[in-house]
Amino acid sequence: MMLPATRAAIARLIPQQGAMCLLECVAGCDARGIACTSTTHRDPANPLRRDDRLPAICGVEYGLQAMALHGALTAGTPQPNGFVAALADVELAAERLDDVPGALEVTATALSRETRGFIYAFAVAGGGRVLLSGRGTVVLA
Repeated sequence: MMLPATRAAIARLIPQQGAMCLLECVAGCDARGIACTSTTHRDPANPLRRDDRLPAICGVEYGLQAMALHGALTAGTPQPNGFVAALADVELAAERLDDVPGALEVTATALSRETRGFIYAFAVAGGGRVLLSGRGTVVLA
């Protein structure tokens, strides 16, 4: 499977476009999961910032994008629009992401995939520790 090498290539595969495409690189991908990196958490123009900060809960969006990207790469076609049906077991180990040095490491592991949706476990790490983790259920439109 050919991995997207740029943010623009990733944006062609997921519903999030423009500044909302937060992932920058795919470090690895197989049938079970994906590992991505991003430095967009430190970008002052990140559209999820509020009061010049990026709250850690925004890491959920990074996880959701990794889920969508994994679905697109394993299906061999861009991921259609969907909506978050549920989040579970979300644990935050940081207050914010914008002060995390280096790149964020975003992983998503498929737990269940069906024609109309999927469930993944996700995690966002940076600065040598896991910053948040959880599970997401997405129903495709």
